[in-house]
Amino acid sequence: MIRVVLFVLCTLFLINFSRRALGNSRAHGFYRFFVFEGILLLLLLNYPYWFVDPFSAVHLLAWALLLTSVFFIVNSLVTLRQRGGHAQRHDMPENLPFENTVHLVETGLYRFVRHPMYSSLLFLAWGAFLKHISTLSTFLILAVSALLIAVAKVEERENIKFFGTAYEKYMQRTKMFIPGLL
Repeated sequence: MIRVVLFVLCTLFLINFSRRALGNSRAHGFYRFFVFEGILLLLLLNYPYWFVDPFSAVHLLAWALLLTSVFFIVNSLVTLRQRGGHAQRHDMPENLPFENTVHLVETGLYRFVRHPMYSSLLFLAWGAFLKHISTLSTFLILAVSALLIAVAKVEERENIKFFGTAYEKYMQRTKMFIPGLL
């Protein structure tokens, strides 16, 4: 019962957080909402198992992914704030203020991956998934992973429209989520 209440409360928060994007199915924030929901489900589904056999190899890998998630989100937010500049983007009114960068950021983690914030969500989701692998959690992690790719693709189209060929060249030099891999 507690998990259901937490799910409803967190979903209401996420709806409020994503309210503008949910009105435009062509905006990356629309799809990001469903990523958040999938991760929320993974967290709530698997939290009872987080400290069961915490030093097993799978749990240690899960902890490593969760810590990497924290590093990626903090680093990327700090880098965006320092290097991105901000302005109102009339072409994307659904964006959250921190997303409206006016400079293409290519330092910090952005030097290696185009979407370190989505990488953070990917690591968070896989870390939560590895805490207790089940049929339902396997379905959820595959759905979240696919949705993250979709979100990134939509955002890349938006960025190409805004930054032009500079972003296309940036895409050729960097990976989508994981340095050197994906």
